[in-house]
Amino acid sequence: MDTFKYIHERSEWPKFHWAQDQLAPVVASIRHRQGRLLGRMEGLGFALQKEAELESLTLEVVKSSEIEGQNLNPEQVRSSLARRLGLDAGGAEPVDRNVEGVVEMMVDATQRFDQPLTEDRLWGWQAALFPTGRSGMRKIVVGAWRDDAQGPMQVVSGPVGKEKVHYEAPPAALVSKEMSKFLDWANADQGIDAVLKAGLVHLWFVTVHPFEDGNGRIARAIADWQLARSENSPQRFYSMSAQIRHERNDYYDILERTQKGTLDVTPWLEWFLGCLGRAFDGTETTLATVLRKARFWERASMLPLNNRQRDVVNRLLEGFEGKLTTAKWAVLTKSSHDTALRDIQGLIDLKLLKQDERGGRSTSYSLNQD
Repeated sequence: MDTFKYIHERSEWPKFHWAQDQLAPVVASIRHRQGRLLGRMEGLGFALQKEAELESLTLEVVKSSEIEGQNLNPEQVRSSLARRLGLDAGGAEPVDRNVEGVVEMMVDATQRFDQPLTEDRLWGWQAALFPTGRSGMRKIVVGAWRDDAQGPMQVVSGPVGKEKVHYEAPPAALVSKEMSKFLDWANADQGIDAVLKAGLVHLWFVTVHPFEDGNGRIARAIADWQLARSENSPQRFYSMSAQIRHERNDYYDILERTQKGTLDVTPWLEWFLGCLGRAFDGTETTLATVLRKARFWERASMLPLNNRQRDVVNRLLEGFEGKLTTAKWAVLTKSSHDTALRDIQGLIDLKLLKQDERGGRSTSYSLNQD
């Protein structure tokens, strides 16, 4: 009976292979949809393109962190991205260091897609994710490959003492050599379709698991880097991480099966391409928000609004959670209750805001979509 082996322990590692005939029609369909999406976005005009890109990148950063159990403030992410993309951030609030780090990595991966991956570049990404040199309360190796000082690198789940090991990565002593092979391959042109290659670089990187922490987020950033190369464009109009977050259990299941399987990675690539296609479907939601805002401000472009009013209206257009009250307005705009009341009444007079039917002790307001 054969001894169990992880994929990286097999003699043929890392010579991946797949059923080209089986995947060819899927790749062709993805490429067709990719082209249609890019063409459709080009037809929106520059301003709406940038707005759609900002929405998509915000979603990508927030959801990639969510997959790892880290919840970032979406408003801070959006503000940081807008500043780095040269867009008006509106009433920007202070941004946490950990938010800035994730945003910095994502912007570098997508905006500098034409630049090669290097050790130093990946080390910089990982250092940006952990600006304090700690993961939670635990001090970790930052800006360098892992050293396994705390034992082998394992992916585990379950309570302490009853952990289940899903995967064990190559020993730290092999990481430098493994990453050298990975980087040479990632930067070279092997004649593989660039979308397929996005799935392969994601799998290869996360299998080596070269860092003490941050491997999942960096693997998804590398996939975004490769997808940007496949489109020859820094602009992002869909979020792969948002779709992976939606399918998180399937994502971990297919990764585990692949890493415990053979070098035939056809099932992984089928799942990756399918997930990418479903991410394209998700752009409809992003576009709906962007177009809704565009139509609204087209109607309201000549109205005399102050910055506080514009900021809150934009929040409402983006899907404000809960009910808008005078007290919430005052907190959002850092203004007094009287100022909040005047701002709200001004929007009601302009027919941009309406008072909701009474439901509770506080009067609430919502956008007038008529």
